[in-house]
Amino acid sequence: MRPEPWLWLLLLLCCPGAAAPPPDSLSQLAPPQNPKIHLYNAERVLSWESSPLNNGTRPVVYRVQFKYTTGNWHNVTVKSIGVNCTQITATECNFTTASPLKGFPLHFNVSLRVRAELGKFTSAWVTVPWFQHYRNVTVGPPKNISVSPGKNSLILRLSSPFDIDTTMATFWYYVHYWEEKGIQQVKGPVRSNSILLDDLKPSSVYCLQVKAHLVWTIPNITRPGHLSNSSCYKTTADDSTKVQQVALICLGVLSLLLVLAGACRFLFLKYRGLVKYWFHTPPSIPPQIEEYLKDPDQPILEALDKDSSPKDDTWDSVSIVSFSEKEQENVLQTL
Repeated sequence: MRPEPWLWLLLLLCCPGAAAPPPDSLSQLAPPQNPKIHLYNAERVLSWESSPLNNGTRPVVYRVQFKYTTGNWHNVTVKSIGVNCTQITATECNFTTASPLKGFPLHFNVSLRVRAELGKFTSAWVTVPWFQHYRNVTVGPPKNISVSPGKNSLILRLSSPFDIDTTMATFWYYVHYWEEKGIQQVKGPVRSNSILLDDLKPSSVYCLQVKAHLVWTIPNITRPGHLSNSSCYKTTADDSTKVQQVALICLGVLSLLLVLAGACRFLFLKYRGLVKYWFHTPPSIPPQIEEYLKDPDQPILEALDKDSSPKDDTWDSVSIVSFSEKEQENVLQTL
């Protein structure tokens, strides 16, 4: 805590030999608090807590500078890095939005520092420990994961968590998979963005998670990544399984038909009389009676004989047959 000006004046009057205040003691602000660098995939953000409030109406602003392993400190400006972090009121400097051509190279050793400014007053610099993106980054799960079920297999396609210089680093992928209520297995490392899980059970549900490891090849540094959310998929059936399924379906249908036929026969035998009653043809009125009912005034006998066919009482011809006495005797003997 710096002494108030009147206190220095009192000391000078009472004790002329007292030491004068340091020339810059009145020009110092409290520095920013707890600066830290956030590195997640391609994200690079320097953040800090604001300085304690100072007397005055103007807000405190902040300035960020950077330097590489060898070199001088430089202001973070659009010209130098691609973003402006000089005289800003925000308590963070986001380097993620910087142009790839001007941003920090992922393999460079970078140091950052920040201070508070208020008019002609400035605080002391607060330096963040140096970092290298490939060495210190937190690797998230792969992106755009898609799964295609196949015959006894699952085919995964994915993309890397973020873009890297493939001449200096690469991603290795690991797949954690398990059958429902089964033991977890791991396939990897796989460098391809297409991964085949084979020798799986047909028509079975498998769940899986994927993670990426960033490998910086030159110093042989590996950064394990985070697992993706678990998701489950069902494998398709092979030809033999399909034939078995069709056979089981046919057998089930046939069994059902036999059961229905047996049930129908049992019901028919048990309720035979009722069935005959239901399907028996009801008696019909003879046409003569129906005709009479339509016209009751006509005599009933005439109505009955009206449609009777005379063919039974007519002959086409009449023949007279005569027998001799001897023939009559033979006929009588025969009878």
